[in-house]
Amino acid sequence: MRRIRLLLAAALVLAALAYVVAGGIRGAVVYYLTPSELLAQGERAAQRAVRVGGLVVPGSKVWDPTARRLEFSLTDGSTTVTVQYVGTPPGLFREGQGAIAEGIWEPGGVLRARSIIVKHSEAYAPPSSGP
Repeated sequence: MRRIRLLLAAALVLAALAYVVAGGIRGAVVYYLTPSELLAQGERAAQRAVRVGGLVVPGSKVWDPTARRLEFSLTDGSTTVTVQYVGTPPGLFREGQGAIAEGIWEPGGVLRARSIIVKHSEAYAPPSSGP
């Protein structure tokens, strides 16, 4: 009888541990999407953390250094989404370059980014030593 109680208690502890781990993983997962995939999700994507990758649309970058506010558009070639970010943009951030923005997708169609990652080539070139 004592052994059965011990096994039941162990099973209960393992079930509770599995529930906590599964809940933690579910809350930490951030899906990588293209702008087309994001908009195809419709309302399901609203207020969720997402990671959207694409090219920064040339001419879409608006930078306010006083408020440290950056707004730009990301495109995958067929669909474009607006990204708003508060903070200093990464040093290699440029229009026409690949970027990944991670943040919350607002129902109004704006991604409020909390981080921006810039894609660049793997080729290293030392800085030039003169004008």
